[in-house]
Amino acid sequence: MLKTRVIPTLLMREVNLVKGPAFDSWRAVGAPMQSVKVFNRRDVDELILLDIAATPAGRGPDIDMVATLAQECFVPLTVGGGITRLEQIRQLLLVGADKVSINSAAYSDPALITAASDSYGAQCIVAAIDYRTHADGRRECFTRCGTEATGRDPVEWAQELERLGAGEVQVTSIERDSLMEGYDLQTIAAVSAAVSIPVIASGGAGNYVHMEEAVKAGASAVSAASIYLFTQATPLEAKAHLAAAGIPVRSHYQG
Repeated sequence: MLKTRVIPTLLMREVNLVKGPAFDSWRAVGAPMQSVKVFNRRDVDELILLDIAATPAGRGPDIDMVATLAQECFVPLTVGGGITRLEQIRQLLLVGADKVSINSAAYSDPALITAASDSYGAQCIVAAIDYRTHADGRRECFTRCGTEATGRDPVEWAQELERLGAGEVQVTSIERDSLMEGYDLQTIAAVSAAVSIPVIASGGAGNYVHMEEAVKAGASAVSAASIYLFTQATPLEAKAHLAAAGIPVRSHYQG
């Protein structure tokens, strides 16, 4: 059985890390380099760094900044935001990223997923799915940092992304993000049952039980940010809780 990964996700805007409820009212919460150094010491399995300003601003990823952060990051690093071309992926991997996260470009240019997977391996390609749940219960994927509706269902889109060559999917509930009230377990379960690639649960973790619930719903990894930024919770304690619940984790917590 694959071991469950505990992954902090850091959202970057200009030179700051930011957080905002439901992808709104963003506020600065720290510096990227400081957080990278902190998480190096906290037994995380990976780090995800997403530049949420890149796509809305119409620019590509900041290769120089990624290079600087990667020099100080001693865990596998996934980088996303503004990726639209294969050459950008090549540059990101060259300067130290271990994986790339592709979101908006996958809708406008699905062939990018396939080309990236063929060129660098599916294990390098994380497809990010941000979605909202409407009042009638219908789920819909959104792009451009949650501002643009796509008409796509997240479960069906996850299946398409797997077919295109994505190695895993990060599934984020926009309205739950930063609220720390729990993951959208129904959607996590539905996506996990529909694809054979790993699913990263994202959006809503407020305690370790929430993470346990997400894994039991089918997630292969649990991503979180607010719980680590605004509470005393740590990835190490998260792993200890998961291990105590009988869930295999990496590092010395084997249950």
